[in-house]
Parts: sequence; C-alpha cells; structure tokens
Amino acid sequence: MTRLTHLDDNGAARMVDVGSKSATVRSARAEGHIRMSAPTLQAIRDGSGPKGDVLAVARVAGIMAAKKTGDLIPLCHPLALDKVIVDFAFDAGGITVSASAALTGKTGVEMEALTAASIALLTIYDMAKALEKGMVIQDVRLIEKTGGKNGDWHTDRKAQ
Repeated sequence: MTRLTHLDDNGAARMVDVGSKSATVRSARAEGHIRMSAPTLQAIRDGSGPKGDVLAVARVAGIMAAKKTGDLIPLCHPLALDKVIVDFAFDAGGITVSASAALTGKTGVEMEALTAASIALLTIYDMAKALEKGMVIQDVRLIEKTGGKNGDWHTDRKAQ
C-alpha cells in the first residue's frame, strides 16, 4: 500500500515538501452533477429564476474557488494557476459541471479542479434554492489529471 504523503513518520499531518521538485505542466479535470426538477432546470436555462443568471454566477464562483483552494483545504499548497475553466452541460435530470485547472508547477491541480466543480455546484444550488430545495448534488469526482512524477491518470468507470 502507498504511504499517505500528508503524514510524517509519526502519523502527524504535514504539508508535503515540493521544494526540490521540478516544475512541469500539470492539469486536472473534475465534474459533478446537480439533479433537479424539470421546472427548475428550465428556469435556469432561460434565466427566469429569482436570482438571475445562475450559470454566470456559478462559473465565476468556481473559478474563484479554484484560486482559493490553498486557503480552503488545510494541507494544499497555494498555487499560481495558469488557467481555470468551468463549463456546464444540461441533461433531462439536471446539470453537469465540468471544471479544469492547469499550471506549470511543482504540484498537481486535482484539488483545484475538484474545488471549482464543487463550489460551482453549490452556487447553482444557492441560486436556485428558492425554486427547489430538494436538488441533489452528486458524483463529484476527478476525471483526469496530467503531468507530475506519477504521470497521467484518467477515470475508467462511470459515475454511480
């Protein structure tokens, strides 16, 4: 079993030392889904909800969250991101959020992509909760990551 990198030899939490690592191009993409009723979904599509353009606000929230990941997740390094993209796809049952992050650096951006997707989903909920409180956020997961000493990784399973 692989040793957890955020624990020292005595089991205490620690920030991983990346000082001697070389900077490489790294990227990650995460996604999640918010399930909702057809009327709520339609209100988001046409911007008729009580708080206005839900997806514009969710996109900005996701980007801002990615930039703040080091402040939100205790042992994450603060990163100077080169790019963050938050996109949305509608389906009959809701909206899928896809978030990607990239940089040239010494550590990966998986947490930044996951944070962007999560906060964009929470923002959709917040913006539409006056229409429906029973929306369900689900299946937030890493889809792929590239770069770094462990190389590329892509999910090989469908969300449950």
